[in-house]
Amino acid sequence: MEVGALKVRVRYFAVLRDRAGIAEELLVTESKSARSLVDEIILLRNLGLPSPLIRIAINGQFAEDDDSVNDGDEVVLIPPVAGG
Repeated sequence: MEVGALKVRVRYFAVLRDRAGIAEELLVTESKSARSLVDEIILLRNLGLPSPLIRIAINGQFAEDDDSVNDGDEVVLIPPVAGG
């Protein structure tokens, strides 16, 4: 693993799982914030949704855009949900 790189477990929910073609993966990244990680994954997995529409949770807690991502974190990507 490169110096400065983090290893995180990424889990995809609903339409994001379908678009990524996987339910979860281990990802080596140099992204240090929640939103930069989402942006990286959107490009890596060609998710096709604008970054602001995807919610992120880190270790079971909803994260803000500038929250830190740390080595060993579990990151969950949550797409927009339609209600009714």
